[in-house]
Amino acid sequence: MNVTQTVTIPDNRQLIIDVPSEVPTGLVVLTFSPAPAISLPGGCPRTVEEALQMAEERAADLNRKPISRLFGKHKGIFGGDGVAYQRAIRDEWD
Repeated sequence: MNVTQTVTIPDNRQLIIDVPSEVPTGLVVLTFSPAPAISLPGGCPRTVEEALQMAEERAADLNRKPISRLFGKHKGIFGGDGVAYQRAIRDEWD
């Protein structure tokens, strides 16, 4: 059984570990390794503040294309007006 949890090491380098109840008691080996660098498009925010800042930067991008440019472009899997299909399905209800 492997249990993985990513933690931030504080400046004092002390951790308190709560072991899940699924882990059997007895002799175990703890392994510490640096977290791999994650390279996602646009970066990977580590805090909510970073995520909000990234979202604001994306929203301010003048080259950004609005999602409304896609409205009405795809007929859908039912091949027609999505609203009409939804109304037809609802008409089957009591």
